[in-house]
Amino acid sequence: MRKEAGHTFLAKLGKTRLRPGGKRATDWLIDKGHFSSDKQVLEVACNMCTTSIHLAKTYGCQIEGIDLNKTALAQGEKNVAAAGLSDKIHLQQANAMNLPFDDNSFDIVLNEAMLTMLPVKAKQQALNEYYRVLKPGGVLLTHDIVIQVPSKETEIINDLSQAINVNVSPQLKEKWHELYCQAGFDNIETQHGPMTLMTPKGMIYDEGVKGTLKIVKNAMKKENRPMFIRMFKTFKRHKDGLNYIVHAAHKEQ
Repeated sequence: MRKEAGHTFLAKLGKTRLRPGGKRATDWLIDKGHFSSDKQVLEVACNMCTTSIHLAKTYGCQIEGIDLNKTALAQGEKNVAAAGLSDKIHLQQANAMNLPFDDNSFDIVLNEAMLTMLPVKAKQQALNEYYRVLKPGGVLLTHDIVIQVPSKETEIINDLSQAINVNVSPQLKEKWHELYCQAGFDNIETQHGPMTLMTPKGMIYDEGVKGTLKIVKNAMKKENRPMFIRMFKTFKRHKDGLNYIVHAAHKEQ
């Protein structure tokens, strides 16, 4: 049986925000994006469309959402329809490393909690694609994991990969910066802070008390408990070595 990826597992438990820094970090990105009704937006790895729905409701922007996961896209379609936003949000299955869009198509590209999952060469290919489809003066908004302790880089990567059943490759802050520069981005703004994905305080902030209780109840079911505890202990053990990191990187005008 194929092992379940960490983000898929958390979604099954009822978690709607599957980002390392939670809603607080996403809000930083939204502030840097200067969203408005005339902006063309691409969300890569849109998952269940939680962020896209919020953006379309709040700012009235047109959004293209892509994801490789058919199950997540199907749920995203249902969520978009339930929100009455099918005229604002269009979804399709596509690969970030070969985007099905013309050059200079979007004012904003948003990509949360995906680049960390890719090998370094794939990260670079995806960033090159984001740069290609952005209009001059456009901005890339990303949300990932940064390693804070260089001496524990290998240990952290191995432990995290085992905990979430994905061969991840979070980077040191300077290595992330170098990747964006290599893709052509400049005026790169960044912020980082403690991971909140599985902390009690972070879950309550993101999901509310009722949502958090639902997640914990599902997590304690016999079939879910081992993986939930493994993930929780891994994040707790490396709380000083792992942070979320957000980038707002610009394409030259």
